[in-house]
Parts: sequence; structure tokens; C-alpha cells
Amino acid sequence: MAGGCAAGESTQRDGIAMTYLSSKHPAVPYGETRRRGVPAARYPAHSDAPRLYGPGVSQSLAALYRQLRAEHGVVAPVLLEGDIPAWLVLGYREARFVASRGELFDRDSARWNAWDLVPPGWPLLPAVGKADSVMWVSGAEHARRSGAIHDVLTEVDLFELRSRCARIADELVDRFADTGEAELMYQYAHVLPARAIAGILGIPAHETAAVVLDLVRILDQGPDALDAHGRISALLARLVAQRRAAPGRDVISRLVAHPAALSDEEAIQDIFVLVGAGQQPTAYWIGNTLRLLLSDDRFATTLAGGRRSVGQAMAEVLWEDPPVANFTGRWAVRSTQLGGQRIQAGDMLVLGVAAANVDPTIRPDACVGSAGNQAHLAFGHGEHRCPVPAEELAEAIAETAVEVLLDRLPDITLAIPAHHLVWTPAVWVRGLAALPTTFTAV
Repeated sequence: MAGGCAAGESTQRDGIAMTYLSSKHPAVPYGETRRRGVPAARYPAHSDAPRLYGPGVSQSLAALYRQLRAEHGVVAPVLLEGDIPAWLVLGYREARFVASRGELFDRDSARWNAWDLVPPGWPLLPAVGKADSVMWVSGAEHARRSGAIHDVLTEVDLFELRSRCARIADELVDRFADTGEAELMYQYAHVLPARAIAGILGIPAHETAAVVLDLVRILDQGPDALDAHGRISALLARLVAQRRAAPGRDVISRLVAHPAALSDEEAIQDIFVLVGAGQQPTAYWIGNTLRLLLSDDRFATTLAGGRRSVGQAMAEVLWEDPPVANFTGRWAVRSTQLGGQRIQAGDMLVLGVAAANVDPTIRPDACVGSAGNQAHLAFGHGEHRCPVPAEELAEAIAETAVEVLLDRLPDITLAIPAHHLVWTPAVWVRGLAALPTTFTAV
């Protein structure tokens, strides 16, 4: 289990907060995000495409999705950072089709026909560059790697994990319970899953805060993303070497000893996936759930019931505000048609998870709710969907975090109106930049 936070954790956490809070921008109208100059002969549909990045875009993503759907249908041309052309898959059926048809849309970014347009130090390189991880390999190789991950995560005791998370949650709440106020994203939601996952993997507690900060930099796709990626890789390389020499009872030890016989590089890459895919999305699942519980009257009257309303809120978040909002990427194996658009061989496709979840062709009345319906795309689909044991671990961490907080601070409320809350600037994830709250000091 991860022990107490390092002495420098408060400073590191403040650094995380400043990374996001300094990125706030006023909303920019949809039309003002357009540009011209994309090579028209190569990408005729993208010469007037909207940017899927930039000031204010993350604050109005729902409006952007509606506009794109109205103008282009279920597949729309967009520009990524640096005005690099890609296709955003907005349709639910189309997203499932792309994710499950590797023979048409695979994970090999070497096929990309826009590599010559990518500038040096491009912040999205960690998300699209070919890497030797379970997220990128396919077929038998993917089965070998994902099978090992499934096996080692299955061995994690969920009851023990929930108990550990409850202890961490109590410790974190103790730090601000007597103040009557807390900013829950960086004092709570980001820290708790990081420490829980660190304990599962065997990452030393004193290095957890720095890992969290670097994960934020990577997922924010800012100028420090590549350096952050390198620092985490170096840490994991050291831990893999240590566990081969002196194995313990943690996930890293079990993974390097698994019959799949992962090489050091394979183990490093796959553990990186576990860290990145586990910590930040879980933190945003916690934050988005708390936002819903504290701002929606449908839940406010049932908070005293505890477990049932928390579970409902968590399930609704996966449909309406999934922590991973857009996912890169798939590349067209050959020229084809998708959603009425002509996709060229080598084109990049971005899976619009949040947009697909609210596709009006499958959810004509989103107000009806989604209780009991788990057909959302929050955990992906197809060969590369999130392993079931990983989903269960994330749910255990998030649910425990929310429940303990509400039990300890039953009268907690938002410190500002819900519509004043600011989303993180990165469109790839859906999470709050800050969640300020007030409560009776205890």
C-alpha cells in the first residue's frame, strides 16, 4: 500500500493546480476557431475545418459537437494541435465500427499520411506516436500482452483496495475538514487514485506526487508533455529492473513474472498504460460525479441514501461526461467511405466518445436517462477496450472516494454556481480544472 504523502506533495499539487488554472480562457465562438491553409489538394474537406483545440473550445464542446453534426453528419473534418487534419467520429454506430474493424482502421500510426506536416515537439506525439505498448499492438501480440494485464489485475483484491482507498480518503479529508472549504480536484480527486494506483503497482509513495503532475502534463498535451513522458518512463524502467531482481506482491512484480514473458521494454510500456489510463480518468470520474451530485436536484434529495445515488451518478457521468472524451487514434488501412465521408488511406480518425454517447440516433431523448444501460463507450470498444478488471478497479476507487467524502462532509456544497465551473483545456479528457466547495468545519 502507498504510504503517507511525501513532504513535497502539497507543493507538487499546487503546481498541478497552476498548470490548469493558468490555462483558463474565455469561450471562443465556433466560427472563430476556423482557419485556412491546410493542403487543399491532399485534404479537400479540411480547408475550412474547425480546430479541436485552442482557447475556450473545451468549455463549449457540446455545442461544437452539435454544430459539427449539423454541418457534416456523423463524421466531421477537424484540425488537431498545429492544424493537423483528422476526422472526428461523432456517430455511435460509426465509432463502434471503427473500433472493432482493425482490418479497415488499425492502430499503426506508421500509416499516417500527415507525418510530414507534424512539427518537431508536437504535443500529441505521445498519443499518436508508434509505441511498443498494449495500446498499439494488435492480433496475437495484443492478446498476449492484454492477457497478462488481465491476469495480474484480476489478482488485485477489490475488498482490500476499497479499504485502502477509504483510509486514503479519510486522511485527505482530515487535511481540510476543519477549514470549512476545499478545492476537491487537487486536494482530493487527483491525489486519491494516484496513491491507490501507486499502491497497486508498487510505486514508492514519495514519488507519487511527481507522477501525478507529469500525467497531467501529458494529458493536457502542453509543451511539457514529451519531457513528462520521458520522466515517467525512466521511473518505470527503474522499478521494472528492481522487481526483476527482488519481486514483491505488487502488480509490477506479477507482470514481469507472468508466463507471457514480457521484455523490460514491453513491461515498461504496458505499466505506463496502466498508470495513465487509470489515474487521470479515475480522477475525472470522481470530480464529474461530485459535480453532478452537488449541482443536480435529482440527486440532492437522495444524498442521505448514500450508495444508490452515488452509483446512479457515476453511471450517468460515463454517458454524459465521460472522463476520456476523445480518443486517438485509428488510421485508415485503405480508402473507404464512413458516414458519408471519403476517407483516404492513411487518414487519422479520432473516436469522439462523448459525442457518440449522445448520438441522437441512439438516444433521441437524452433526458430520459441511462439507468442500467452500460452500452456507453467510456471504456472503449473492440480489441482495445479497457480490460474488465481495470474497469472494476477504477469503479472501486471512484465509488469509495465519493462515498467517504459525502459521509464525512454531509452538508458539502459548491462554492460557486455550477455553470461557473471551468473544464480543463484539453479536449481529450473531460474533467474540471477546479471544484471549490464549502461545508461545516468539523
